[in-house]
Amino acid sequence: MALVTILTLIGLCVAVVCGLAIGPTSIGTQRILGSVLSRVGIGHSTLTSLQYSVVWQLRAPRLVLGLLAGAMLSVAGGTYQGVFRNPLADPYLLGVAAGAGLGATFAIMDIGNGTYTPTWTPLLAFAGAMVAVAVTWIIGGRGLRSNASTLILAGVAVSALLTSMQTFLQQQASAQSIARVYIWLLGSLASASWSSVDLVLPYVLVCTTICVLAGRALDVMSVGEDESRSLGVPVRRVRFIVIGASSLGTAAIVSAVGLIGFVGIIVPHIVRLLVGTSYRRILPISVAFGAAFLVFADTIARTVIAPSELPLGVVTALVGAPVFVLILSLRKQLVR
Repeated sequence: MALVTILTLIGLCVAVVCGLAIGPTSIGTQRILGSVLSRVGIGHSTLTSLQYSVVWQLRAPRLVLGLLAGAMLSVAGGTYQGVFRNPLADPYLLGVAAGAGLGATFAIMDIGNGTYTPTWTPLLAFAGAMVAVAVTWIIGGRGLRSNASTLILAGVAVSALLTSMQTFLQQQASAQSIARVYIWLLGSLASASWSSVDLVLPYVLVCTTICVLAGRALDVMSVGEDESRSLGVPVRRVRFIVIGASSLGTAAIVSAVGLIGFVGIIVPHIVRLLVGTSYRRILPISVAFGAAFLVFADTIARTVIAPSELPLGVVTALVGAPVFVLILSLRKQLVR
């Protein structure tokens, strides 16, 4: 456990340095570190005004937003897998992706007329995601009386309905507006700014903390609902709080960066292979591991075909799918 934690933190530090140092504009790592230290009162910066703008107005907010997105999606994925006792559960299980996609599609096509992405897009995406989760929660059992299986089925139904509505909207649109919708849906940190960081930071901090603190309860709930109740765990209340925190944090991230797949599935699985099945270990390490993973993926996305840029969701899928297959193979071998 200690070794995995140390290596994860080292990887996170490397990811931060890569996120600030690597890009079309070549800036030495030593000069960037000097600028970072100067901002906390140690030494002085040797960056030119142009380099300073590149590092602190372009790369730094993108880096911080990537850290927040990776941490939130990873811990939400681990939490969902624990509360639903389903290894394939991900942060978009209850309709967050479909609701956000419908909200963004409406914003781009009806408000922006397909010619631009309006500033209202994140707000409508967030509203759509939260409405989808609320409808799923109501259909799946009316609040605290819901159980895991009915919530999953309700999430599938709501996602299918909202996706069909989104498809209907796209059928009425031009090729230009459809292209803008797909760019948003594939996920990207290209539009990151300090204002977007300020918007999602409170949600991520609160929701991540709630999820991590729920690790002990999730460990107890892994033995079954009846057994958990006999041990004094308020199963339905814990499920309500944990699902609410995971969905709220995920909705905030999706509204800012679009849909980024595989992070919430593969990161908890990788951590589980390294530290065991206890969620008290899985969730906090998933926060750091997921943050580092997404920053590395974003570094690849913006450099591999520079000056153009790959959608971040494409990179996470290209990396995540083979890794997920490998994890499944390893798990089968361990079971044998």
